[in-house]
Amino acid sequence: MGVIAGAVDSEEKTLEVVERLGLGFPVAYGVTKDQAERLDSWWDEGRNFIQPSEFVLSRSGKVLMSTYSNSPIGRMDSAEALTLVTMMNARRKG
Repeated sequence: MGVIAGAVDSEEKTLEVVERLGLGFPVAYGVTKDQAERLDSWWDEGRNFIQPSEFVLSRSGKVLMSTYSNSPIGRMDSAEALTLVTMMNARRKG
């Protein structure tokens, strides 16, 4: 299992956030509107950035779960996501 993130920020700003938060996963920078559309994410035209779009993918890339949000409410919580993936793996094995 892994985590990958993306942001519209510059490389410099993204690295600053990664270092400040001590993130241990890759974070892409400079996400464009075209890339957001290919992810089927919501692009905020008024503020010109991608809104949070979170996906749990199978190894083959199939979307198993997703969330879309335009505020802090409704975003995936890391502990809950881990519980979900653990449960899904247990069901698959059992």
